[in-house]
Amino acid sequence: MEFALEPSLWLVLCGVAFIAGFIDAIAGGGGLLTVPALLTAGLPPHLVLGTNKLAATFGSLTASVTYYRKKLFDPKYWRHALLATAIGACLGVLVVDQISKQTLEKVLPVLILIAAIYSLFAKVQPDDQLMLPVENRKNRWTQRLQGLTLGFYDGIAGPGTGSFWMVSTMALYKINLLLTSGVARSMNFVSNGFALVTFALLGHIHYQLGLAMGLCLMVGSYFGAHTAIRFGSKLIKPLFIVMVMAIALRLIWQTWFSA
Repeated sequence: MEFALEPSLWLVLCGVAFIAGFIDAIAGGGGLLTVPALLTAGLPPHLVLGTNKLAATFGSLTASVTYYRKKLFDPKYWRHALLATAIGACLGVLVVDQISKQTLEKVLPVLILIAAIYSLFAKVQPDDQLMLPVENRKNRWTQRLQGLTLGFYDGIAGPGTGSFWMVSTMALYKINLLLTSGVARSMNFVSNGFALVTFALLGHIHYQLGLAMGLCLMVGSYFGAHTAIRFGSKLIKPLFIVMVMAIALRLIWQTWFSA
């Protein structure tokens, strides 16, 4: 779908994408920046969602590859969550028009606030503690349920998915923030990719803009992931909490107070 934009607006959107990629690779929540920016640029909402998915897929791919190369994500261990996330994302996109958006918009800010409160009081594992929990039947079903739920949510809506992955992964598996970031970025890539295919089939993507922003997201994600790996929880946790709170406050304002 074609949609003309001024050259200066392209530069602004690409700059926002770089910053979003940097933040998303560390703490999640990059969509909090890119989605409002695309809406402000005047793109129709359905085009915003598809274009953002295209750009976000680039960023999440770069970050997930970086964490994998640094041995902070083990695809074999998380295979059950990967498959369930893919299935959940496909189901979410397929039913997005058949559920009450009003209900989702009312519940979402509450869930994010719970996530923020948990992150403030959750015990953070030391950065040098890189042990994964023992894989057993309970662990496999936990991965499947977590992946299906968050993949489904990303297919339906999307804001805060990375942050939800971080909160739930810390709570369920008691692993440190570096491993948690690796899981969140990789699962986000899977749900983004499968949702993107559906948006492409529906024709809801501005490919030129999505590719341009995606390249900027890739660069931002590369620097963000390396920054997270270098500085650890001292940088990750404050940024993570800030992003979760920002998502919650924006959604509360939009849902409950904005006309």
